[in-house]
Amino acid sequence: MTRPLRPLFVMLLTACLSSVWSAAWAQAHATQKTHKTRHTPSPTANASGDVGQLPPEVEAALQRAKVPREALHVVVLDTALNATARLSVSAQTPVNPASLMKLVTTTAALDLLGPAFVWRTPVYVEGVVRDGTLQGNVYLRGSGDPRLVVERLWLLLRRLQGLGIQKIQGDIVLDHSAFDMAPRDAGGFDGEPLRPYNAAPDALLLNFKSLLIQFVPDRSANVARVQVEPPLAGVQMPTSVPLSTEACNDYRTGLRADWTDPARVKFAGSYPASCGEKMWPVAYSAPTQFAARAVLGMWQQLGGQLVGQVRDGTVPTNLQPAFSAESAALSETIRDINKYSNNVMAQQVFLTLSQQQRGVGSLGASREVVLRWWRDRVGGEAPVLDNGSGLSRDERISAQSLGHLLQVAWNSPSMSELMSSLPITGLDGTLKRSKSQAVAHLKTGSLRDVAGVAGYVDTASGKRWVLVAILNHPNANAARPALDALIDWAAQQP
Repeated sequence: MTRPLRPLFVMLLTACLSSVWSAAWAQAHATQKTHKTRHTPSPTANASGDVGQLPPEVEAALQRAKVPREALHVVVLDTALNATARLSVSAQTPVNPASLMKLVTTTAALDLLGPAFVWRTPVYVEGVVRDGTLQGNVYLRGSGDPRLVVERLWLLLRRLQGLGIQKIQGDIVLDHSAFDMAPRDAGGFDGEPLRPYNAAPDALLLNFKSLLIQFVPDRSANVARVQVEPPLAGVQMPTSVPLSTEACNDYRTGLRADWTDPARVKFAGSYPASCGEKMWPVAYSAPTQFAARAVLGMWQQLGGQLVGQVRDGTVPTNLQPAFSAESAALSETIRDINKYSNNVMAQQVFLTLSQQQRGVGSLGASREVVLRWWRDRVGGEAPVLDNGSGLSRDERISAQSLGHLLQVAWNSPSMSELMSSLPITGLDGTLKRSKSQAVAHLKTGSLRDVAGVAGYVDTASGKRWVLVAILNHPNANAARPALDALIDWAAQQP
């Protein structure tokens, strides 16, 4: 059997979610660095608990970015448990780690759920089928699947039609009860409600509550053709937009999109012909309506009929599922989470940890589950958790604690799964544009005033170091060259 292709929407959307990091990284590496090998003295500890001193090239990069050395929190360790630090500077101070917190969530999930864990979305059919018509309701019950994207929704509904159902006399009922989540303002974090990274978790999370809008220039008609996935029932979208001769810079702003009416999206501007084909992932402006509109839109596109409506509800007691749609394994899911820093997928996994133990997932319960796991498996100072994704102003962890977590992960049975989920310097994920000369697998973290990396760095001699470096400062993103210099320094250590 051939392996199914990875869903296109996931690749495009996760790439979009990393755009903030990528732009900052490109700017930070506008000037190519040179590297010189130097003798490093044996590490020594001082009264503050620090071991060694920041390398001169790191200090110089911080000075150029006007970031004080106190804003950088670093630890470099051997992968062996309880090994002495090679370098430790301000490593004991809890700081905001941004998306480095995903390492806590994904490591705990691999340990508690196992790398082969899958999410199952059961489909229930209530009533009898006569001549292609179901005399009753269909129920879709979410289980927290982080990647129930448009292609898999299509397959699910095709499988429903495979039961001989073309017309549903009753309703399609969406059951979100596996997660207990309070309503959330999509723009509450940073005022960007249309950014897919701000999508709220949901037990029945369909397509990240986001649209993928494709623009295809048609020069003969002087328009760009507009294609949208998934189809949303009751939503009018433009089928074309005028072409312009402008340079392909900020084409999204030039489109002058109007999202104020969720049922009627408008483009008052134009699209530069020089852009060629582009994909624009955008969070739907009425996220609570998204699942219902997407299910009905896809059902109608497949030729299905619905007499009733798509509504929220719960599955009746004792009703058995007709079939279940199964997700990819957790090991594959965390590659999207860590390589592309997908926030809502990380939150789905975080909530699943308590859902699997208690039947219903909630943020409070998942914090308890992870902290108990931390005490049992990691030890030492525990992190301050919020939603497990790092998209938070409240989460905290020290570089030392994160370094110890990476040591524990390295010595665990799931080491290879975690390692393969981390971006590789200069090759993929959020480190694709890295100019570091080292070979390293590192998770990245980025917020307005936070920048960091954490993972494993290889040396020419075959040794591997654990590296954690976190910047908390208003100029943190301008100081990314300091992180590059630190990665390269670690790769030169014997």
